Amino acid sequence: MARSIESDILDALPYPVVYVDTEHVIRYMNQEAKHRYYDVRGYRDLIGQSLFDCHQEASREMILKAVEKLKNHGNEIFLGLSVRNERIYINPVRNENGELIGYFERFELNLQK
Repeated sequence: MARSIESDILDALPYPVVYVDTEHVIRYMNQEAKHRYYDVRGYRDLIGQSLFDCHQEASREMILKAVEKLKNHGNEIFLGLSVRNERIYINPVRNENGELIGYFERFELNLQK
């Protein structure tokens, strides 16, 4: 598969980025996400699978509530802190008509005390 400049940019980020469509199917993972989910957590072949295959029930419920807010034209939503002290966000991806076509999970180091 040919690489795109977008993939190169996302792969340069030091945090996992996982893009999911509105059916909650994983469509893209940057290199850091692949490392975290495949190498560290032992999952395989998540592209094309449900996001919920690699989340616990409590996380599933939180994600579903956040996506409902995104559907109603919500912006980035802070979900909480990970066990690695990372801030977890869900961000909407919209088409040119403003309709939600997917979302991505974004993590960043929590520098707040």
